Amino acid sequence: MSRIGKLPISLPSGVVVTVGEDNVITLKGPKGELKQHVNPDIKVEVENGILTVIRPTDDREHRAMHG
Repeated sequence: MSRIGKLPISLPSGVVVTVGEDNVITLKGPKGELKQHVNPDIKVEVENGILTVIRPTDDREHRAMHG
């Protein structure tokens, strides 16, 4: 697994992250808004100001999507 990819991402105060339908991630903060579609195989979790990206297997395809 990627050493950087497995690290949790701390969200600064004032930044709100939502994971919507079809795995669309929306980040809203003081500098604007960003939307990004993530492959449905990749799981994105937001908990207590920490964003975590998880891949289901160690297959080459999933590693490429995760990295």
